[in-house]
Parts: sequence; structure tokens; C-alpha cells
Amino acid sequence: MISSPSDRRKHHLVSTAVALLLLTGCSAPTSTDSDTGTGTVTGTSAAPTATPSTTSAGSASAAPVATPPPATSAPAPAPAPETPPAPEPPAVLPASVPVSFSIPSTGARSDLLSTGLRENGSLEVPPDGPGAPASWYNQSPTPGERGPAVLLGHVNATDGGPGIFANLRSLTTGDTIEVLREDGSTATFTFNRGEQYPKNEFPTQKVYGNTAGAELRLITCDGYDPETGEFDDNYVIYATLVP
Repeated sequence: MISSPSDRRKHHLVSTAVALLLLTGCSAPTSTDSDTGTGTVTGTSAAPTATPSTTSAGSASAAPVATPPPATSAPAPAPAPETPPAPEPPAVLPASVPVSFSIPSTGARSDLLSTGLRENGSLEVPPDGPGAPASWYNQSPTPGERGPAVLLGHVNATDGGPGIFANLRSLTTGDTIEVLREDGSTATFTFNRGEQYPKNEFPTQKVYGNTAGAELRLITCDGYDPETGEFDDNYVIYATLVP
């Protein structure tokens, strides 16, 4: 028996303008009258220095040079922190019913039946006879859609021979699972990990719950008890769609 769920879980850098406020100034030169009455000597605003004036002693004295204050600038505001770009959503495929699957590393291959839930809410599983195919749980996404698509298969057959999922434990990182879809496309998934769970502690949400990208679950029986002739556990393969 394979555990089941109760339903389907279907930049920019901010530009900162820096204004430099240049503060300059100059003093207008003053005028003086000579003691000899020859007139007023007047400086002009274009002169960089004051015009000398004649004193009663006949000597010229220079007016002090007006020195403009140094240019100042307003402090530049700190640039706004960069906003990291939003992550791209994982690539997914449009919906298309799966037709068959294969695991090149183990040689497993079969057509896929479509199975759902029985009236009592239990999971409908594929046949368990010799050469029986695997099935796609049709209340899960189609393989390649966003979410976890679920394939079910037996670890052994009723005659004691191997089932379609007999060699799932031999999968290693990098192995692929290929699912041919009705639209002619193939969704290829790469193996991430396999985990064994007691059937009475099966993590339904972890296995069947929503995922950000397209994923695949392969579920079979495990934990055979020779005394009872029953499988007490499930073994679950987790795989992710190859972009």
C-alpha cells in the first residue's frame, strides 16, 4: 500500500544628483580724494585689485586685495542601497498528461496508467502483477508543471519477481528520470535524494505539498517484514525538472 494525500495541492541603482553649491564673492573697491584736489580715483568692478590712490606725501599706497572666500560644496548624500533583482521563477512546462517514463541508469521503463483516489479516499495503485506498469497520480500536477508530479509503482510483483520500481534505491546524484508527455515533449528530471518513511508516519505535506518549481516524486513500498509478509514503509524519490 502506498500512502496518499487527501486532495491535490495544486535592479536598479538609484541615481543620486549631487549639487555643488559654489559660493564666490568680491568686494567693490572704494574711492578716495587726493589732497591736491586733482579729483577722485575710482576703481571698477572689473579690476582684480583696488586702484592705488595718491597721498599728501606723494606716495602711493595699495588698497588691500579682496580675497574671495574658498568655494565650498554641499556634502553628497549617501547613495541608496542597491535593491537585489527578484529571483527568476523556476522553469516549468505547460500541462500535458504523461504517457510513459524511463530511468536510463536502471533500464526501467513502462507506460503510465492514470490513477486517482478510491471512493473511500485511499490511493488507487497500479496493478501488481508481473510486468505491471507504473501510474501517474492524476490529482497531482502533470510532470513538468509547477508542483510535485507523483508516479506510483511496485517494488515487486505478485509472483515474487521485481516490480517496475525495484531498483529505485540504486539511483545516485545526476541520474535522470525521463517522462514522455502527450504533447510529444519529454520532461527530464534529475535525482536529488531518496527517503524511507514508515507508512504510519508518512509526511504527506512534504511529499505531496506545493513546490516553487516542477518536481517529481516516485513512490513505492519498502521495509518488508517477512513475518507478516507486508511492507511497513514507503520509499520516495525526490527529483527536479532539468531546465
